[in-house]
Amino acid sequence: MAKRTPDHLKIIAGTARPDRMNPDAPPANIGTANAPEWLSERVAEIFTQLSATLLGMGIASPDDQAALAMLASRLEEIEICTAVIEDAGRTYATTATSGDKLIRARPEVAMRNEAMRHAQSLLSDFGLTPAARSKVSAGKTAEENPFAALDRI
Repeated sequence: MAKRTPDHLKIIAGTARPDRMNPDAPPANIGTANAPEWLSERVAEIFTQLSATLLGMGIASPDDQAALAMLASRLEEIEICTAVIEDAGRTYATTATSGDKLIRARPEVAMRNEAMRHAQSLLSDFGLTPAARSKVSAGKTAEENPFAALDRI
């Protein structure tokens, strides 16, 4: 089953239909979220960058603090795992109990892959991937309808 698209993104994308909207959904507050105190310095930097990007897109909300913190944490995890992989390589050698030499994938490779999958999902939820962004048209002003004057006649 596909993820549910938030109603405000359906409106921005022009795909909103009354039968697929939740009229009782609580509206999000407008504004940027503040980074929680528990975030590391690097995660707080990423959090601030994400908040600024969402503000520029016109979809920032302080209500998204927890999800943004999770996304920023996952992006930092990707950075950390990537640094380990670049320094130590994707594999390591070990010896089996039989004495045979084994080549295994570093645990950081799987950790990074999982963090990337989760981060990609969260980025998409916020409209921060090219595919997700192509589905919305936030910030565009409606063009003047040249036939609008006819309605007033």
